[in-house]
This record gives sequence, C-alpha cells and structure tokens, in this order.
Amino acid sequence: MNPQYWLVKQEPEAYSWADLVKDGKTQWTGVRNYQARIHLRSMKNKDFVLFYHSVSDKKIVGIAKIVKEAYPDPTATEGDWVCVDIAPFKPLKNPVTLETIKSIPALSQIGLIRQSRLSVMPLSPEEFSTLCHLGGITL
Repeated sequence: MNPQYWLVKQEPEAYSWADLVKDGKTQWTGVRNYQARIHLRSMKNKDFVLFYHSVSDKKIVGIAKIVKEAYPDPTATEGDWVCVDIAPFKPLKNPVTLETIKSIPALSQIGLIRQSRLSVMPLSPEEFSTLCHLGGITL
C-alpha cells in the first residue's frame, strides 16, 4: 500500500521540530477540530508527515512518519477525540516558508493556504513531492 502524505502544524514555542527530534517520537494530541480528527483517523503507519512551525516561524522544517495509528487522545476529557504517534524522519535541508509556498502555482490549492486554521491536513503526492524538493530533500 502506498503511503499517504500529511501536514501538521504546531507553534514551535509549544512543541518544535527540535523537541520531536530530542524526544524520538510523540503523541500528536490536543486536536479538537472535527475535520482534523477525520484526517488523524485516516493516517496509517509509515505515512509521511510534513512538520510545519506555525504562528512565529511559518515554515515547514522536517518530515516525520506515523508510527502509531489513531487511538483515543489521553488529553481529551470528553468527546471522541483521537491522536496518533509521530516520529522524526528527516529534517529539511532548506525550510520552506509560507511565503515560498504561496508563490508556487502548483501549491495554490494546498490546505495550508485554503484552510489556514486547520492543524492537520492531507497533501497530494505531487504537493508533498514539490514541498520536499523545495526543502532540498528527495525520497
């Protein structure tokens, strides 16, 4: 089965790419948006995830992988919320800024631009490949 591709957003002051690298893996908890929950439930082991620093940095900084599929979010006090576990895979050689992403016509429909408040979103294989290329990485 071919991997799927995703982008997750996180404020680096709360949890950064460096934190993920130091920890080796983490539970991706605290998502409280119904559409993002659907995306979390769709993630499969070994799917690729672009890690985006939001708010202060506004750039993609690394590639992670799903290492545990959706399960109940231990931080949820009510509701049917889920989380996944992610692990660092590879840092981008050249972080890809939001400004750069907005300047590439092939990325004009990416969720990061169309639904800027969504914290978990799918990427097409072409979008993922373009972003990795911009970041100096080939998979």
